[in-house]
Amino acid sequence: MLKFLNWLVTWWNGHTIGTWLFTKRHGRLVGEDVLGNAYYQTADGKRRWVLYKNIAEASLVPAEWHGWLHHTFDKPPTVEPPKVKAWEREHQPNLTGTPLAHKPAGSIMAGGQRPHATGDYEAWQPK
Repeated sequence: MLKFLNWLVTWWNGHTIGTWLFTKRHGRLVGEDVLGNAYYQTADGKRRWVLYKNIAEASLVPAEWHGWLHHTFDKPPTVEPPKVKAWEREHQPNLTGTPLAHKPAGSIMAGGQRPHATGDYEAWQPK
C-alpha cells in the first residue's frame, strides 16, 4: 500500500499517474534499454517519451535512446542499432553523490590537501 501511495504522489520515483494513464491510452511500446527503462511513442510518432524503471533521472537514458527521444534518429535502437566504435565506453549514469563520484586532488572527500597558492594571482582593481 505504501509503495502505491508513494507512486501516486511523487514524480521522481518513475512516473506520475497522469503519464501512466496517457501511456496506457496513447502509447505504443517501442523498446527497452539495458537499465529496464521503457520507451514509447504515439501512433503518429510525433511524441516520444520514457518511463523510467526506478528513479526519474535523465542521465539514466543511454545515448542511442536519447538521440531517438529527441528525434535525432528516426528509427529506435531496437530497429536500427547505432554503430559502436572501438573507443566508445559503456554508458554510465551521473555518479554525483555516490561513492563512485569523482574526487579531485585536494578535495575534502578525497582526503587530500589543496596546494598552497603560489602568489602569482593579483586581484583586479577598478581605476
